[in-house]
Amino acid sequence: MTFRQFAFNNVTRNKRLYAAYFLSSMFMVMVFFTFAIFAFHPALNGGSVNGKATFGLNVSSGIIYVFSFFFVLYSMSSFLQSRKKEFGLLMLLGMSSRQIRLMVFCENMLIGFFATIGGIALGLVFAKGILLTAENVLIIENKLNFYFPWKAILLTFVSFTILFLFISLVVSFVLRSGKLINLIKGDKKSKGEPKASVFLTITAIVLLGIGYITALIAKGALVLTVMLPVIIVVIIGTYLLFTQLSVYVIRSLKKRETIFWRETNMLLFADLSFRMKDNARTFFMVAIISTVAFSAIGSLYGFQSLTANLTKSQNPYTLTYTPDKNSSKEKEEKNVTLIDEQLGSKQIETEKAKAILRYFRISDQKTPTLITKQSDYNRFAALLGADRINLEDGQSAVVHLKRFGIKQEDKPLSQPIKLQSGIILQPKVIVSSNVFTEMNDYYVVKDDAYEQLPSSVEQKNFHVWQAKGSQQQAVIEAGEILLNQVGRHELSAVDYEVYELNKSYGPVLFIGLFIGIVFFVSAGSFLYFRLYTDLDEDKQKFKAIAKMGLTEKELKKVLSRQTAILFFAPIVVALVHGAVALTALSHMFNYNLVTESAIVLCVFFAIQVVYFYMVRFFYTKQVKAVI
Repeated sequence: MTFRQFAFNNVTRNKRLYAAYFLSSMFMVMVFFTFAIFAFHPALNGGSVNGKATFGLNVSSGIIYVFSFFFVLYSMSSFLQSRKKEFGLLMLLGMSSRQIRLMVFCENMLIGFFATIGGIALGLVFAKGILLTAENVLIIENKLNFYFPWKAILLTFVSFTILFLFISLVVSFVLRSGKLINLIKGDKKSKGEPKASVFLTITAIVLLGIGYITALIAKGALVLTVMLPVIIVVIIGTYLLFTQLSVYVIRSLKKRETIFWRETNMLLFADLSFRMKDNARTFFMVAIISTVAFSAIGSLYGFQSLTANLTKSQNPYTLTYTPDKNSSKEKEEKNVTLIDEQLGSKQIETEKAKAILRYFRISDQKTPTLITKQSDYNRFAALLGADRINLEDGQSAVVHLKRFGIKQEDKPLSQPIKLQSGIILQPKVIVSSNVFTEMNDYYVVKDDAYEQLPSSVEQKNFHVWQAKGSQQQAVIEAGEILLNQVGRHELSAVDYEVYELNKSYGPVLFIGLFIGIVFFVSAGSFLYFRLYTDLDEDKQKFKAIAKMGLTEKELKKVLSRQTAILFFAPIVVALVHGAVALTALSHMFNYNLVTESAIVLCVFFAIQVVYFYMVRFFYTKQVKAVI
């Protein structure tokens, strides 16, 4: 057997442990390759996607590449940790330290080579499906047809070959410091009962409490001010949570006999404190990485929802036409006819309304204030399905513009309205509405009172069209045509404006989603590595316990709990962190992000549950095989 054959056989013999490393590395290669396919796609170079989106794809590829470096480095350290005893035995049989380093170098390069080839191959297989997905998310007018991405293949192959080469050299250098006796003992060194500092345990609770409370009570721009201090405090608190607080809680539970001696809890708690202490850094890293993924995707999704709703709140009607004050009556009639004809050509059914908006001078207001009659307000409110206003004699209503993400004025209009007859109307009703999209508050009065108002200082015509049913695509097409013909300064087409917004925001959301998925998959892989590092030890332990009468049902129960704690402890912490972060974001914009946050967090939790059941199945199968 040659040395190269020996290295190859080592990889095949350890395929169980190397499988996660290989698949995760291949996944990262595939993601990087996918970004490269987009970056070099002919449709994105001078096409309907601007240069900023292409630049964003390139930057994202760089982020994934840098993250891949640390991921592979961590993965290799996990493998080496679990193979220390093997290296010690090889040295005892006569293999030199140099030969071991060369063997590890060859193994890593072999895995890296096939992971790179496999990632590129998978990328090519799924390229068309991913391009179709991107076409919809990015809202690209031109189709992203499949092409042979030789530039992307070359870039990916060279980049990851260099990455695996550098990692292999680093790992080989690290192995120089291993002593024979330490290698043979491996991870069997005697460990005392893990201890937790009461002071540091309390510190963890205090730091997390301060971070959470500060993030939750901050409002508006103050959120940005406290963001960095809160992040630092929560990161430190999270580290102490896993290194100190978790150990303290487990030791406290072990002292409670009613809990410790119940069924198989003794087996669970026997070395749980050791596992929590040993895995603290892994848990900490997974929690922080997952929090970044949750917060980033939740923020992007929430911000897109915010901007879309803000646009709709400011322009609630399908089409809103407000002629410029210098426009002639003939031009206004021509544009109204043009809009009607365009809607008719697209077979769009609409309800149409027109009002003359008159502005008056109010004593305490610097700018003229709109006063409209009740019948006009209710007519337009019916188009939106908004509440009607019913005033009594001598009353007027003050209407706020219903805004998303903008703080309302604390002091509404309060000046009474004096009619020509001498009667004074007191503002008794306050309404929040976007029936008339005035940036300032305005009044609504009864029709008979409206006729008694003094002469207005200015007025404008207000035309709206509200589409019936689901005709979004036709409305978007009509909106684009009309905006070009009438002009954006006079016409608003909300569906097309939201379409443009989503189109410009799509690349950011797509990039953020991909990077978030990479982070989350990597976090799951870290947990997988950590679990399988202890597999051989668990096999021996449960093999001995089974001889004392442990049933298969009890074994499965213990393994399920053990695996669940490993998989969900950091993820639950990350979910709480993410929920607090997204709540703080909603406070900053004064916009409710509960729905968006719940969707993002629930999707990630569901993925983690599926991942848990898959790993538990194979892990339990491995342990049961030796019993």
